[in-house]
Amino acid sequence: MHYKLALIGFGNVARSLARLLIRKQELLKSKYDITFSFTGISTGSHGFAVNPNGLDIEQALELAENGKDISSLSTFQVQDSLAVIQHSQADFMFENSPVDYETGQPAIDHVRAALNAGMHVSTANKGTVVHAYQELTELAKSKNKRFMFESTVLGGTPVFSTFREAMPLAELISFKGIINATTNLILSRMEEGESFDDAVKYCQGMGIAETDPSGDVDGWDASIKVAALATVLMDTPLKPQQVERTGIREITSEMIAKAKADDKRYKLVASAEWAGKVIKARVAPELVEPSSPLYGMMGSSTGLTFRTDVLPDYSITVSEREGMKGGPVETAYGLFSDFVNVVK
Repeated sequence: MHYKLALIGFGNVARSLARLLIRKQELLKSKYDITFSFTGISTGSHGFAVNPNGLDIEQALELAENGKDISSLSTFQVQDSLAVIQHSQADFMFENSPVDYETGQPAIDHVRAALNAGMHVSTANKGTVVHAYQELTELAKSKNKRFMFESTVLGGTPVFSTFREAMPLAELISFKGIINATTNLILSRMEEGESFDDAVKYCQGMGIAETDPSGDVDGWDASIKVAALATVLMDTPLKPQQVERTGIREITSEMIAKAKADDKRYKLVASAEWAGKVIKARVAPELVEPSSPLYGMMGSSTGLTFRTDVLPDYSITVSEREGMKGGPVETAYGLFSDFVNVVK
């Protein structure tokens, strides 16, 4: 079967996804008889392109990465993302616009429009989950489509699908861990003697920190991930504003050095647990000792431990290794896995 794909957002993650799909196209064809073409692309700063008969994705990648406009590839005059969705005639939409922590927009409108147009949706945008999970899930069901979001937490590592498919009806009591790779890498480099500012610049150079790093270092990214996990896995709507939040800006080199001398480390720890009938959620730096499973998570490593009513503590750890830095490729794989799991 042939699937027409729309990309809303064409930054590092979406471009990595496009390359991954191209790299896997022969396997998709041989294993599942699936072929695809890209029929709509929306970018934040390089224009919009629509062609229901298929865009030249290699040319689109080259133009965007050289800072050029992609509109010359379009057979429609479109001026915004909603128009791209409307005219692309896509079967599957990938939503990767920048996250808005407070409202989830415009990503929610993008997902809503795609579902109403009869498309399956996969998104890496956490705002869609924390601000509209119930609405979008119900809308998808009413249209006999899927709303998928595996990439919103821990990139391409299966978290939501594990509970959905491998742990049915397990009740989540609490979770705790490191879910922001950027802050973990910053703290690790500070432990090696680098300044906070230089560590941030290193992460920006790697592409895992934005030009404005406040979403990471002030704890917003971790908070919205906590909210997403609680909303879906604990079946209780939670907004990032409800998460007690402290970032890492106040962690000094002197504090890092003293902790190291005491055989301890600072980590930005994210957690949520049931406290009676409410969820207590927190993101804050903590001193961890060698006995903690978080102590050995260095660099861009991340991980979570889940406590349920039916199984011993269940942990997922994503360890840093050469060539894999918790960046766009891993997040792109989460989107890719959503696509394959829906259409295969």
